[in-house]
Amino acid sequence: MPAGKNVTPGPTSGPWIIDTTLRDGEQAPGVVFSHHEKRHIARLLADTGVDEIEVGYPAIGPLERDAIREIVSMDLPARLTSWSRANRNDIEHAASCGTGAVHISFPLSPLYLGLMKRDYEWVREQLHELVRHARNMFGYVSVGGQDATRAGQDLLEQFVDDAAAAGADRVRIADTVGVATPPSVIEMLSGLRSRSAIPLEFHAHNDLGMATANAFTALRAGCQAVSVSVTGLGERAGNAALEELAMALTLSDGPACRLDTTMLAVLCEAVSAASGRPIQEQKAVVGKSAFQHESGIHCAALLQEPLSYQPFLPSAVGRKSFEMVIGKHSGSAAIREHFRKRGVTLSREEAFGMIELVRMAADDRKRGLCEEELDEIHRQYRETRINQPT
Repeated sequence: MPAGKNVTPGPTSGPWIIDTTLRDGEQAPGVVFSHHEKRHIARLLADTGVDEIEVGYPAIGPLERDAIREIVSMDLPARLTSWSRANRNDIEHAASCGTGAVHISFPLSPLYLGLMKRDYEWVREQLHELVRHARNMFGYVSVGGQDATRAGQDLLEQFVDDAAAAGADRVRIADTVGVATPPSVIEMLSGLRSRSAIPLEFHAHNDLGMATANAFTALRAGCQAVSVSVTGLGERAGNAALEELAMALTLSDGPACRLDTTMLAVLCEAVSAASGRPIQEQKAVVGKSAFQHESGIHCAALLQEPLSYQPFLPSAVGRKSFEMVIGKHSGSAAIREHFRKRGVTLSREEAFGMIELVRMAADDRKRGLCEEELDEIHRQYRETRINQPT
């Protein structure tokens, strides 16, 4: 039996975090990871403390299987899972890669079953046959319902019951097109939890911008596991973002987040570089603007207490100190601090006297000001004062 991290999370061990950057993330249009990039990302995920890594889709072809085998050979301290459609051929390709776990995905909603010209009776039969088959090759077998959030509660409950009866270790509830909301997640999971003890996983997509909120809610509503991706990389609007969920869990009063959040900036930058998708400046948690401040009121408070206008310190995610942008909304405290860092001491009167010049320059340029521009304003201000009649 392949080695791996095949333990199931207990009720007090905290949420089980599954990262699917190397599988669902790479399915984002135009994204292709090299073997080296996959190994590097897998290593960073393991170093961050992710419990499970969905390493790929072996049935794609020989190159994909080679990449997965390379990651398996790294002997990472995380469960490695291969993704499979609901057929024997996919499962056997997954087994040839040596991962300790497999995830088998079944169409579930009436829409998806209709597209495949199948009915639910076929799903039930395949569940029993394929889980039994996979049990011969894997230490852990997860099954999932595609488009589960559009399947209807009765059908979803039937699927969970049948998956448990078939011997699956976990059931993935996939919000495949991102239509769930936190209230609908709570309602759906309350029904599932009341009838089955099998561990549940929630797989969120971000089409309505709620993926991370839905993943967080799912954990609070009784799911033992959630799947995420770094920066939310994935199809269409992406998936629940690992870094966002990690910090939400860290700041919440629920079960402790076991991830090393100081690794998040490095991890996100690595995935951004490999995917060719820059991190947006306003990206939550790791975007450049997340730790930039311009407002005079904010900056004055931040200089006294860095948590006054930040939910956590930049160092919590591996960033350096916050940055103050000098621009239209700046106050005297920020201007004094900017020059102090450069070895120039300004009095409160001098800083206050420069504010209007700073605001006029920023308004004219429609942006914050750089060091050279601030130096020039400082020079103009001093010359004006020197030339004033006494």
